[in-house]
Amino acid sequence: MATSLLQVRVEDTLKDEAARVFENLGIDTSTAIRIFLKRAVMDNGIPFRMTLPKAPYSAERGYRAMWEISESAEKNGTAAMTLDEINAEIDASRAERKAALV
Repeated sequence: MATSLLQVRVEDTLKDEAARVFENLGIDTSTAIRIFLKRAVMDNGIPFRMTLPKAPYSAERGYRAMWEISESAEKNGTAAMTLDEINAEIDASRAERKAALV
C-alpha cells in the first residue's frame, strides 16, 4: 500500500497538548491522525458531532432545582440529618418493604 505525506499547520501549544493526550492513550500523533481519517471514511463524514449550542448555558434550572430540594428538606425536617441518619432511614424503609412482601 502506497503512503503519502500529509502536512498540517497548527499552533505549537495545540500540537503539544494533543501529543500529551495521545501519549496518555498510548499512541503517537501520527496514529491519532490515521484513526481520525479512517473513522471519517467509515462514517462518511466528520467522526464526531459538530453542532452549535441552541442557547447559552445557564445553570439557573439546576440552581432552582437545588433550592427547591433544600426548601423541601427544611419543611419536612430532614435538612439537618446526618448521612448516618439518612442511611438508617433508608435501611428501615427497605426492611419494612421486605417484611411486607413476606
